[in-house]
Amino acid sequence: MVGTTFFLLLVLLGASLADASQEDQLRKFILSTAKKRQALRASSANVPEETDPWADASSFSHLPTQFPFPPLGAKAADKIAALPGQPPRVNFDQYSGYVTVSEKHGRELFYYFVEAPYEAASKPLLLWLNGGPGCSSLGYGAMTELGPFRVNPDGKTLSRNKHAWNNLANVIFLESPAGVGFSYASNNPNNNDNVGDPRTAKDAFVFLLKWLERFPEYKGRDFYIAGESYGGHYVPQLATVIEYMNELYGATLINLRGILVGNPYLDDFMNDKGSLEFLWNHGVISDEGWANIRENCTFTSKDDWQCFVASRKPRIGNIDLHNIYAPICLKSERDGTYHSSGYLAGYDPCIDHYVLAYLNNGEVQQALHARANTSWTACSPDLDYNDGPVSMVPTIRRLVKRGLSVWLYSGDMDDVCPITATRYSVNDLNLPITKPWRPWYTPDSEVGGYVQQYKGGFTFASVRGAGHLVPSYQPKRALVLLYSFLKGVLPPADIPK
Repeated sequence: MVGTTFFLLLVLLGASLADASQEDQLRKFILSTAKKRQALRASSANVPEETDPWADASSFSHLPTQFPFPPLGAKAADKIAALPGQPPRVNFDQYSGYVTVSEKHGRELFYYFVEAPYEAASKPLLLWLNGGPGCSSLGYGAMTELGPFRVNPDGKTLSRNKHAWNNLANVIFLESPAGVGFSYASNNPNNNDNVGDPRTAKDAFVFLLKWLERFPEYKGRDFYIAGESYGGHYVPQLATVIEYMNELYGATLINLRGILVGNPYLDDFMNDKGSLEFLWNHGVISDEGWANIRENCTFTSKDDWQCFVASRKPRIGNIDLHNIYAPICLKSERDGTYHSSGYLAGYDPCIDHYVLAYLNNGEVQQALHARANTSWTACSPDLDYNDGPVSMVPTIRRLVKRGLSVWLYSGDMDDVCPITATRYSVNDLNLPITKPWRPWYTPDSEVGGYVQQYKGGFTFASVRGAGHLVPSYQPKRALVLLYSFLKGVLPPADIPK
C-alpha cells in the first residue's frame, strides 16, 4: 500500500524536474521516499514522543565544540572585493567561502555573508536556510528573495533589493547540506550515503561554531535562524541542537534567540490534506471533486487505490503551484529566451534562469571564492536524502516550551506548503490562543496579512498575496514581518497615522 503523499505527488508533479526548483525538489523528495515513509509511519504511529532522537541531548553530545584557531587572515581572505555586475555605491561588506565541517570525510559548506549597511555592530546575526531538501540558499535566498541583490535578465548584472533583510540583520546564507550549490560533499561518494536531517543539523552546528571563530566579533551576538519550505525541518532541528548543546555544556555556545520559518513543510499527512483542500478553496478543484477526495481519502497510512483515483481525477491545468495566481515562465521556441506569461509587480518568474547563468560565470565564481569550474545548480539533482521525521510538531512544541521565540508565516497563495496545511499543524500544537487572529498593516496602510499569537509567544502569521517564496512576491511585507519578529512584537494592528 502506498500512502496519500505518493498519490498526491503523482497528481501535482506536472512540471519537469530536470531543472528542479526548490518546490519541485521537495515534491521529488517526497515522491522518491513515499514507500519508505509508509513503513516508517506504520511502525512509529504509537511511538511516544520521548523516543524522538531530537528530544535526546545525548544524540549530539559527541559533537565538537572547540576547534584550532582559524588560519591567520581567513576572514580577510573571504572578503569579496566586488561581485561582477554589482551596482555602484555598495555600502556593506560581503564575504564568502568554505568552512570544513568534517575533516574525515572532506565535507565543506559554502556560505555567503552580508553585513548590514548601517550599524552592523549593533544588529543581530541571522542564518537563512532554503529547503528542498537540497536547494541553494545562495541561489534562492540571496539572489532571488531576501539578499541585497537580484540578478537581472541579462544574467550578468545585479540590481539592489531595497527590501533586503540585511537592512535589519547581518545575514549568512548557507548552502546546506554538503553537496548543494558550491558546498562540497566528499571525494568518496560512499561517504554521502547518510545525508538526512540529523547530519544536516549537526553539520550546520559545527559550521556555526567554526564560522564564529573566523568572525569572533559575532560571538555572543543575538542569533536567529530563518528559512522556508523544507526549512520547516532544517530550522527547528538546528535550533534543537543548539539549545541542547548549550545546556549540555552549561554555556552559551551560540546565543540563539528565536526561529522564523516561512511556508514550512511540517507534516506529511497534513501537507497532503492541506494542499488538496487549498485547491478546492480557491476554485481549482470542484465541490464534487473535493467531496470525492474526502470520501475516499483519510490522509493516513490506510489510503489506497481509491484515494489515488479520487486525487488524480481533478484537472489542475498549467498553473504555478508555488503561487497559483502568478504568471509562469515561458521559453521562446524561436530563440530560446525566457519571458513571463504576464505581469506581477516586482516579480519575474524566469529569475531562476538568470541566477543559473550568473552563478556559473567563471568571474563570479572567482569573486565568490568558489571552487573553479563548478557546475552550480539551484537544487542538487543527485542528492540521496534520507527520511526525516513524519511530523515536526513535537519538535516545535518542545522549543516553544523551552522559551524560544518561534514564529511561522505563510504566503497565502502557495499550494506547495499551503497555509491550510500549516494551520492544521499549528492546531496540533494544542497551545492556548493569547492574541486572536487579526489583520496586520504595513507602513503604507495596506493589510500585510493576518496574525495570531499563542501561549509561550508562539506566533503564526499570513502574508497576503505571497506565494511559496514570500520575500520574492511581497518583499516589503516580508521585511515588516522580520522587523516585528526581531523586535519581539506583533506587526502593527492599526493603519499607520
